[in-house]
Amino acid sequence: MIIGKKPPRPHAPGEPLLFPDHPLPRTRREFLAAGMISGGGMVIGPAWLGAMLKSGKANAGLSPDITALLPTGQCNVPTASGSIPFICFDLAGGANLVGSEVLVGVQGGQSNFLSTAGYGRLGVPGNMVPSSSANVDASLGLLFHADAAIKRGILSKATTAATAAGTNGAVFCAESQNDTQSNPHNPMYGIAAAGAQGLLTTLVGTESSASGGNSMAPMQIINPALQPTTIDQPSDATGLVSTGGASADPVSVAVLESQVRISGGTTAYTSGSNAAFTGALSAPNGGTPGVALLSDPAADGALKNQMRCAYVVSANTAATFGNPAALDPTQDPLITGGATPIFTATDFQDGDIAATATVMKLVIDGYAGAGTIAMGGYDYHDGSRATGETKNFKAGQMIGAVLEYAQRKGKPVMVYVFSDGSLTSTGMPDNSVAGRGKLGWQGDNQQVASTFFLAYSPKGRPQLRNGVAGQQIGYFSSDGNVVDTSSPVANNVTALVQAVILNYMGLLGTDGNFPALMQQLMFPNSLGSGATLAGLTAFAPIV
Repeated sequence: MIIGKKPPRPHAPGEPLLFPDHPLPRTRREFLAAGMISGGGMVIGPAWLGAMLKSGKANAGLSPDITALLPTGQCNVPTASGSIPFICFDLAGGANLVGSEVLVGVQGGQSNFLSTAGYGRLGVPGNMVPSSSANVDASLGLLFHADAAIKRGILSKATTAATAAGTNGAVFCAESQNDTQSNPHNPMYGIAAAGAQGLLTTLVGTESSASGGNSMAPMQIINPALQPTTIDQPSDATGLVSTGGASADPVSVAVLESQVRISGGTTAYTSGSNAAFTGALSAPNGGTPGVALLSDPAADGALKNQMRCAYVVSANTAATFGNPAALDPTQDPLITGGATPIFTATDFQDGDIAATATVMKLVIDGYAGAGTIAMGGYDYHDGSRATGETKNFKAGQMIGAVLEYAQRKGKPVMVYVFSDGSLTSTGMPDNSVAGRGKLGWQGDNQQVASTFFLAYSPKGRPQLRNGVAGQQIGYFSSDGNVVDTSSPVANNVTALVQAVILNYMGLLGTDGNFPALMQQLMFPNSLGSGATLAGLTAFAPIV
């Protein structure tokens, strides 16, 4: 009698991923990776933002003396959103992102294919290897496997032909540790330093962490002034400017302007001096005008200006933003209306959809500069292929929604996708409907990890700087492992973050300032200079 091994059981969407070789989850990040919780929502902004934005109104306008404090050099309050919207997807748990998804090759680019065994390690069975052109899809510029779950998900939401036609991307062959939030993957603070800004806040995210996601941000670039404020649903976004109604309230603006004048006056601030405040702040008994809060005049002036600017920002928000519906994705006809809605009202019952729609609206509409969307349950090596295909397809849908919304708004966007480590295949096909005949996933493997980004431009598909070879940064060995010496980012997650920042600046056309920015951030440059940086920059500017 032959006793067959029980086939692996795929996990249903939302079912926890618990494995005997993994400890039981204890932290919020571990619960997220196991799919036991969904990503919350968070806006990263100054801590006083929520307290001060109690009144938003339209058409009241600021008084001239307060308006004079808005520009760079005073309070640096943006009066228009700037740079390219940036959104990253943090897939917690160690997802498969290449081979079966984005194609990777040996030295020379994506089309310099691995061996059949190499693709097998990445989950591709012998009858689906990309050496057959039928198994390659170039519809998004960046080459995907023709049956890639992420690509199928993207195109299920990016339904307008112009969206795919205006998209291109690049892949980083880069290892990272498995199943840990300690990978400093998140580039958000560097993206902000490179120029991303919003009208209401700088960064948004979906986890109450310093990075806004599951993985950490490099410690060197974390800006303590950008503190998290949680957003769990669209109503939290509208609460940023909620007035309880849409009518203008000139009295609210007048009160906030008075707070500016009382707290610090309206004399122009000069960096390195406290002279602007000598007649504005006095001792508690009122007897000594211009009391110094700090002994150093430069530090004293900077602190007083920061305090005054908190009131200036609040007054400007109240004068500029009226109807909270302007921030509500459920009321945006480009998201939920028309003959081809990106999402339906029912879809918003799904936490990932609600968070994605809220973040993409805030960022692409210019209310925030950049955002992180964390999605849980990507530690899916349960022996099946079906679980991973289902999870990756959903991630693709969220990515596609961002690209499609950017196209409908006529805005460029950069979308970066990463995960903590990756996984290797069982070598056995999963012939279930959801498994699609691909090889199952059996365990973690950081040696096959990679990340990728997509860029959309309303002007047309972004153009490569270094030809198709430059679309793959680093490379794999023929047998399916990242070659650690193939690029500065291949075995250095901190350098990978710098490469993402560099490519964001490349899309802006400011990559020549990259070394100076790293110096400004006191973030040691791991990428080099000159020709080395040029070789790591995938695209020509799109703005």
